[in-house]
Amino acid sequence: MDLVIQDVQVVDGTGGASYRADVGLTGGRIDAIRREDGGPRLSGARTLDAAGLALSPGFIDMHAHSDLALLRDPDHSAKAAQGVTLEVIGQDGLSYAPVDDATLAQVRQSITGWNGDGSDIDFDWRTVGAYLDRLDHGFDGAGIAVNAAYLVPQGTVRMYAVGWDDRPATATELARMEQLVAEGLEQGAVGMSSGLTYTPGMYANDSELTALCRVVARYGGYYCPHHRSYGAGALQAYEEMVTLTRRAGCALHLAHATMNFGVNEGKAPDLLALLDGALDAGADITLDTYPYTPGSTTLAAMLPSWASEGGPDSVLARLRDDATAEKIRHHMEVIGADGCHGVPIEWDTIEISGVSAPGLASYVGRTVAESAAGLGEEPWVTARRLLVEDGLGSTILQHVGHEDNVREIMRHPVHTGGSDGILQGAKPHPRAYGTFPRYLGRYVRELGVLSLEECVAHLTSRPAARLRLPDRGLVREGYRADLVLFDPATVAAGSTFEAPRTPPVGIPHVLIDGRFVIEDGRRTDTLAGRSVRRTG
Repeated sequence: MDLVIQDVQVVDGTGGASYRADVGLTGGRIDAIRREDGGPRLSGARTLDAAGLALSPGFIDMHAHSDLALLRDPDHSAKAAQGVTLEVIGQDGLSYAPVDDATLAQVRQSITGWNGDGSDIDFDWRTVGAYLDRLDHGFDGAGIAVNAAYLVPQGTVRMYAVGWDDRPATATELARMEQLVAEGLEQGAVGMSSGLTYTPGMYANDSELTALCRVVARYGGYYCPHHRSYGAGALQAYEEMVTLTRRAGCALHLAHATMNFGVNEGKAPDLLALLDGALDAGADITLDTYPYTPGSTTLAAMLPSWASEGGPDSVLARLRDDATAEKIRHHMEVIGADGCHGVPIEWDTIEISGVSAPGLASYVGRTVAESAAGLGEEPWVTARRLLVEDGLGSTILQHVGHEDNVREIMRHPVHTGGSDGILQGAKPHPRAYGTFPRYLGRYVRELGVLSLEECVAHLTSRPAARLRLPDRGLVREGYRADLVLFDPATVAAGSTFEAPRTPPVGIPHVLIDGRFVIEDGRRTDTLAGRSVRRTG
């Protein structure tokens, strides 16, 4: 065998009891598993003494924003060091394929805060298939840091076929969107995402979304919506997605399924009761969460949807007009804009985590309310100036979550892990660098919210089943050797809100395709990642 991992505690991803074994790898797959006292020891060209360590399948990040990071950063330790061996990108309805030239320029501008403006990227693709080919090629044909699966972004598709108008699609436009979604799935996408608090995707009505979900269902994919509200009306927004996908006959995966803002404190059981009712009735539903209370997005995402009609340049024009800007402020601070989930914005919960313009760096790490107080002005004045001067590129942390809700949701049997990690900005959310070790350290070892075996199943086999991957997500003979070795006694997120890019501890080895991408706690130069495409 190429490598034998000796005397390791196997946490195999099934949720069943762990066991001690030797595990042999050959040709990028798990060749043999010899349980303790199960016959002769395995032998190989190389052995690794793993006494004191646990071996699990590689972690699958079900909600990632590494769409450009995978192409600009061959190291990508933000994910590799956590034990992530597969990321699902194309999230929240906004990404870079399928596009034409005009759509590409618009989407680059609209999600600069998520991925940078892309000025360092050669956008030599326009289709989903060509983007996945680019991931396969990676850096000089060697590949990328970790594997990646892709969701067709419904907001980008609408931008391409309809534009930025807040209106129903025509029959011709809907047919074009159905075609684009079908082509993306045929070329390897695993499903479709939406960002229904982001423009222009949020302009789609339920009839339009149902039609697109029927296309997704036809190809055996799943729908992954960031639904219309995580604040006021959150339960109704969840119910809308459940009803819509059941009507379409489409599998549903709820993105960052949280219950946030004061109106939803203690309401996780209400959400789970809704989902249990649908599951009992035969619905195919999963969800993902991150193990933190604050959320993260762009400052521009807080704006009311009507202010974003027409695209980024129209947004900036409205913000520069005093009368229109005052109308925007009133919607945000008094009425509760749909961009802020129907809840009047509280500027002391909005912390600036990153800016695109270097001259605005002094705002980073402070709430809008704190910066405004220091300048002797109202918070909206500060926010408006940031939006304009940063070209809508500012990212935020939004401190609106509830720990009890986080714990309650992560216990649910259909739960999976997703970082929702934005890698841009001077002080990004630590979830981008710490989600998976935080699950294992804080919520397993320290708090006992989940057992080790159950938590590993949430992070491995359950997402692999959602993605319909026949040979990933379990430590089992014949499966791909995408594996993580960690110390259950010490594994922890190193990242904090003060130092978000601090690497985790207690994860000495990570393998993809049987090759070390992390060895003895250090990133190797191996680029074993490729696109993972829809099958069947």
